[in-house]
Amino acid sequence: MSLPKVKVAACHLAPVLLDKDATMIKVIDSIHEAAAKGTKLIVFPETYVAAFPLWGACKAPIDNHHLFRRITESSIYVDGPEILSVQALCKKLEVVVLLGFNEKSKVSVGCIWNSYVLIDETGNIGAHHRKLVPTFFEKLTWANGDGSGLNVIDSKYGKIGALICGENTNSLARFTLLSQGEQIHISIWPPAADMYRPSTSTEKKGFDNTIANIIRCGIQCIEGKCFGILCSSFVDKDMLEFLINDDASNESFYSNMSQGSTLFLSPSGNEIGDNLRFEEGIAYAEFDLNDTVEPKQFHDLVGGYNRFDVFKLHVNRSSNVPIYFDNEEIHEQDKFQEL
Repeated sequence: MSLPKVKVAACHLAPVLLDKDATMIKVIDSIHEAAAKGTKLIVFPETYVAAFPLWGACKAPIDNHHLFRRITESSIYVDGPEILSVQALCKKLEVVVLLGFNEKSKVSVGCIWNSYVLIDETGNIGAHHRKLVPTFFEKLTWANGDGSGLNVIDSKYGKIGALICGENTNSLARFTLLSQGEQIHISIWPPAADMYRPSTSTEKKGFDNTIANIIRCGIQCIEGKCFGILCSSFVDKDMLEFLINDDASNESFYSNMSQGSTLFLSPSGNEIGDNLRFEEGIAYAEFDLNDTVEPKQFHDLVGGYNRFDVFKLHVNRSSNVPIYFDNEEIHEQDKFQEL
C-alpha cells in the first residue's frame, strides 16, 4: 500500500509580542491561508503564543521581573479557548497543526512551561509536550517538563513527532520518537540564531543556532529515514523596538541578532522546498513518504540495524504533578475536550 504525499507548511512568523489575543488571530489566519493552498500539516514556532524570552539572554533576572509577569499574563491553558479554537479549525479543514505556546499552570500563577500541542485532522490533541529541560537562560522563565507528551501521532498524513529547540540535541528523546514510527520530524525554534555572547574577546561569534539546528534535525532525518521540518519564528520591527526600548544598554546585542531559519529536510538530510530566514512568511514543501522506505534497507535503527538485546531504553511517561491524594484517581495525562 502506497504511503501518502503531503504538502506541509512552516510559519516563519513573528508573534504579536506578549499579546495572546492578537497572536491567536495570526494563528487562525495563517491556518486558513496554508489550508487554502492544499497544505495538510501546518507548523508554528517555539512558544509562538505569545513570546520567546529573548531578554533572558542578556539581562539579569532581577531586571526582568516586569517581563516575567507579562509573559505569564500572555500564556494560555492547554484546555483553554485558544487551543479549542485551533482544534475546531483542524477538524473543519482536516489539517494537522502543531502550535508552540507558553502554557499556564492550573495550580501556580507563577509557573509556565514551554509547550506545544500537536492536533490531528479530527481535532483531537494527539501530543501535548512540555520541554523537558529549559536551555541555559530559559531556566529563568520555564519549569521542567516531563515525558508524558513524547508521542508520535498517527495521522492520515503520516506519523508525526516533534521536539522543542535544544531537545533535538537529546539522542534519547529523538530515539523515543523514532521508536514510535516517526515519518515526519518537526523541530521548533526561537526567532534568533545568535543569542550567546562569545566566551572570549578573540572569538568572532557565539553559538550559531542556524548551523546547529540544521545538523540536529538532519541527524534525526538520516538516522530515522524521516522528513524534517525546522520552524523558527521571526524578529519583526515591532519586536526589535520593544526589546531596545526596554533595555537600551543592550541595543547592539539585539540589533545584531541573526534571524533563525525555517526550512525542510529530506530523509537523507538534504534541503527541499522553501527556505525562509530574513523575511516573514509561510514556507512550503511536499513530502512523499514513500521516500522513507528504501533507506531503511541499509540503516533501520528501529528495526534490523539495531541490537535491542544489547540496548534497552526505558522512558517514564507519567506526568509531573505536585501532589497525590489518597483515595483519588491518579491521572497520568491531561484530559482534553474532544470535538
